Amino acid sequence: MKKLIPLLTLVCLSINFIFLKGPWLTNFNEAQTEAKSSGKKILLYFSGSDWCSICAKMKKNLLETTEFKNYSERNLILVLADFPRMKKNRLDEAIVKQNEMLAEKYNKSGEFPHVILLDSEGKVLKEWSGYTGASPSEFIDQIEKVK
Repeated sequence: MKKLIPLLTLVCLSINFIFLKGPWLTNFNEAQTEAKSSGKKILLYFSGSDWCSICAKMKKNLLETTEFKNYSERNLILVLADFPRMKKNRLDEAIVKQNEMLAEKYNKSGEFPHVILLDSEGKVLKEWSGYTGASPSEFIDQIEKVK
C-alpha cells in the first residue's frame, strides 16, 4: 500500500497536467515541428484571455466546442498566442517574447481575437479578424476550403 500511494499521486498529477495543458501549444517552433511531421496545418489564435470579451465568447462558443475539438485533433496543430493584462495571469518571459514576435509577424494591427491558418512553414493561408458568431461547422467549412 505504501508503494501504491506515490504511484497513484504521480498518475493523478500526470493526468491533471495533461488535462490542463489541453490541445493548445504555446511554443510556435514545437508546433511547426509537429505540423511538418504530421502534415497538419497550424491554427494560430491571438487572444487577450483576461480582458477581451469577444475572445472569451469565441473560445466558449467555437474553440471549446466538442465539434471543433474533434475536428482540430484530427486536422490541426493549435497554437495560442495569449496577451493577458492581469498580473496574476502573467506568462513566462520566453512565451511573452515569442508572442510579441508572432504578433509582429502575423498580427501587426493588434486585432483580438485574430486567427490565422498557416502551413508548416509559417505561410499564411487564411485569416479571421474578430468573431462573427460563426458556428463550429461554419468555421470548419471555412478551414476545409483552404488548400
